[in-house]
Amino acid sequence: MLPAALERMGAPVTAYNRISRQPILLHSNIDEPDYVAVADETLLKTVPVTRGLSPEGGIMVNTARSPEQARELLGGYRGRICTIDARKISEEILGSYFPNMPMLAAMVKLSGCMPEEVFLANMKASLNHKFAGKPQVAAGNLEVLKRSFGEVRE
Repeated sequence: MLPAALERMGAPVTAYNRISRQPILLHSNIDEPDYVAVADETLLKTVPVTRGLSPEGGIMVNTARSPEQARELLGGYRGRICTIDARKISEEILGSYFPNMPMLAAMVKLSGCMPEEVFLANMKASLNHKFAGKPQVAAGNLEVLKRSFGEVRE
């Protein structure tokens, strides 16, 4: 599916984030997540990405496929399945493949962990600070975030 030069290198990586309004005192792996983000759709065929995933939560898959097509690859998972084509969005706006920003916006939308306008305002401030000497980079990434909210498919 991916051109040879863009194939994933090495083993799949698992990362965990906890989001809470209260202090988080537990620092360990998460065996029963509420939400899962799959940045590389080839993992759907090789890694049990829905293991332990709550049917009240959901999964976000970076793919050009529809949610219905992705569901066929998810072994009977019955919760929310959303997809976003992070490659298309980042290449069209930034000129290169950077899936992180589209996936971040998509996960905020899927989880509902904060309102879109609050997220975008915070990200704008962060990007403007981080890329103070490169305002075009901040503007491009903010455009990616905004567009991504509108392109999550469910």
